Amino acid sequence: MAGADGDDSLYPIAVLIDELRNEDVQLRLNSIKKLSTIALALGVERTRTELLPFLTDTIYDEDEVLLALAEQLGNFTMLVGGPEYVHCLLPPLESLATVEETVVRDKAVESLRKISQEHSPVDLEVHFEPLVKRLASGDWFTSRTSACGLFSVCYPRVSSTVKAEIRQHFRTLCSDDTPMVRRAAASKLGEFAKVLELDYVKSDIISLFTALASDEQDSVRLLAVEACVSIATLLPQEDLETLVMPTLRQAAEDKSWRVRYMVADKFSELQKAVGPEITKNDLVPAFQNLLKDCEAEVRAAAANKVKEFCENLPEDSREQIIMTHILPCVKELVSDTNQHVKSALASVIMGLSTILGKDNTIEHLLPLFLAQLKDECPEVRLNIISNLDCVNEVIGIRQLSQSLLPAIVELAEDAKWRVRLAIIEYMPLLAGQLGVEFFDEKLNTLCMAWLIDHVYAIREAATCNLMKLVEKFGAEWAQNTIVPKVLGMANDPNYLHRMTTLFCINALSEACGQDITTKQMLPVVLKMSNDQVANVRFNVAKSLQKIGPVLDSNALQAEVKPVLEKLATDTDMDVKYFAQEAISVLALA
Repeated sequence: MAGADGDDSLYPIAVLIDELRNEDVQLRLNSIKKLSTIALALGVERTRTELLPFLTDTIYDEDEVLLALAEQLGNFTMLVGGPEYVHCLLPPLESLATVEETVVRDKAVESLRKISQEHSPVDLEVHFEPLVKRLASGDWFTSRTSACGLFSVCYPRVSSTVKAEIRQHFRTLCSDDTPMVRRAAASKLGEFAKVLELDYVKSDIISLFTALASDEQDSVRLLAVEACVSIATLLPQEDLETLVMPTLRQAAEDKSWRVRYMVADKFSELQKAVGPEITKNDLVPAFQNLLKDCEAEVRAAAANKVKEFCENLPEDSREQIIMTHILPCVKELVSDTNQHVKSALASVIMGLSTILGKDNTIEHLLPLFLAQLKDECPEVRLNIISNLDCVNEVIGIRQLSQSLLPAIVELAEDAKWRVRLAIIEYMPLLAGQLGVEFFDEKLNTLCMAWLIDHVYAIREAATCNLMKLVEKFGAEWAQNTIVPKVLGMANDPNYLHRMTTLFCINALSEACGQDITTKQMLPVVLKMSNDQVANVRFNVAKSLQKIGPVLDSNALQAEVKPVLEKLATDTDMDVKYFAQEAISVLALA
């Protein structure tokens, strides 16, 4: 029988073993999450000799437990004694990098990448690189896919003979029989290219890139497009035409829409990587084709890039390229049959006005904006409204408003309440752009109409909107235009509208200030304390509590206190409760 000390030091590992064998997944998960505490208790030597072997041997568990373990081990370097012992963490992570569940493998690879940085160059060759080789030549595709993510982290710090082996392994995986492995290799091709010497990029990577870009599986080909961006940035300009462009042209016309989609999605990055000359000669026609693609997803991805693409065109020929080549395609997209395409275009098209200037915008773009504002798809209309400010800067609000308003009014009365709600949210923005006279003349009635909408969310948003408008236009404007209309609703036969009056007063009292609140709003609130509907009465108590801090103490004592005291003896429980709460909050007791 060992002494007490011996028993104590064995305790954490015994508990861990028990918990890891417990039937309850949650218990096992908790014990894994406490691993660092257990390792601290054991000390570095026993963590290396007992804990890690135990973890390596006994890990056959639920995916979430394995995921937690893979994550924990990435932060374990100091717990095994620092960088010189970091290689002890490789065995458990190696077995986790081969499990079936992708999320666990990815986390194990992430932890391996992290701890690879803590290996010395010697340890990297002695311990880490053999692990990568074992994974790369594993029987199961799971281990081979994991290996793909590890090449680039060890390549820069190993000797030239080991580098040659790593390149060979990567080449082998790029032509693996299993599509999942080729996919993993393709997804890491750009990252691997970045750490290779330029000569090897030309001799090795380009041939792999070309092979992967013409793989039989479209899921592999589309990942090669992503790598194209990295590869193009590494190569000198004169090599791009021969080494990269043939493959890129082929991808832009690929038979699979997914590959063309990826080209469209990465278009701005490709454009920056290949430079202005190739952009003019090659990418402009390719972009036109993508904008006219037969698949809506591809057209939408390309439409999303219209503004960025035009911004990055070489300045000397930008306007001419846009007007001759891009704008005709954009005009067709405005009336596209697919709403996602129109919506994608609407979110960026306004940005063209700053690139093309006032005259072109008025002549060519305004008709398109107006067509989109009248589009039957609410999302298209909203995308235009929310990006109005950049057009406003270019052409001025008068020009905009003549054509813009009918569309806004239509949206404000849309049958779908979410569309009405979205317009309300843009109202303060629009009001700021249009100015106060214009707003009063055209939009004020709309804002008031929303207060009596049949959907509560709209009434609530309309109340909030009024507060923002008062903050923008000032208390005097509120006193003349808003307050009388709001107070008029206090006599509405519908109790919901009477309650809206109270909600508006709550929202406006602070922005309007003491004078207006005391003289105009307070009398109305007090009068409503006699309402027949209990919901209105308890909202009176809530309103008095809200506007109390804005009022002066005379009004509080002389007018508010008696009313609250009367409500505190109301027959309705809720009215009593809120009246008593108001009395205590306002310290009127």
